[in-house]
Amino acid sequence: MISARHAPHEKMAFQLTLRRRGISDQAVLRAMEAIPREAFVEQGDEGYAYRDAALPIACGQTISQPFVVAYMTEQLQLKPYHRVLEIGTGSGYQAAVLSRLARDVVTLERFRFLAERAKSRLAALGCGNVEVLIGDGFDVPDSAGRFDRVIVTAAMEDIPEGLLRHLAPEGLLIAPVGPPSGSQVLVRLRGTGDGFERTNLIGVRFVPALPGIAREM
Repeated sequence: MISARHAPHEKMAFQLTLRRRGISDQAVLRAMEAIPREAFVEQGDEGYAYRDAALPIACGQTISQPFVVAYMTEQLQLKPYHRVLEIGTGSGYQAAVLSRLARDVVTLERFRFLAERAKSRLAALGCGNVEVLIGDGFDVPDSAGRFDRVIVTAAMEDIPEGLLRHLAPEGLLIAPVGPPSGSQVLVRLRGTGDGFERTNLIGVRFVPALPGIAREM
């Protein structure tokens, strides 16, 4: 349920903003409409949940602005039978949106606090096809297998080979690439059978992806 403090016109404006900025995939728009964004922001920020802006969350991380979430999701070209890997669970919002569009979602988070809180939020919303794991996005275990789609929600200076090994043949990977304090670009890699085809999409600004599992907060 959407909180009563968010009037229908606010949700309508939210959808119109996404459409005006070029989001046209109806399945993505429906998923964005179905997931209550206010359930994923920090207490006290609920009134800003449907603004097209990133918001701070715990552990020095952010919940991405709605347009970026929708754009990255649209660029994944998801099908209902896809298995998706997300690096950087954060609030759990992106994983919730993905859960509406894919068969299974595995999401890795290096902060235990964020992982546990996201797990509770996703369970409360009935996102039973999402598995939240505490782990290192730079060192995904081989046991995780391969994925049709991979999405990274923190900036990497380079996409590690170890992550690419988890991408199925002809799969898609979306990630912000660039230095932590400089310009970053959203990159899409498509498997071609004998390598990867790279497409630079839009300029973005993400918090940096860090290796290892964070110490307890």
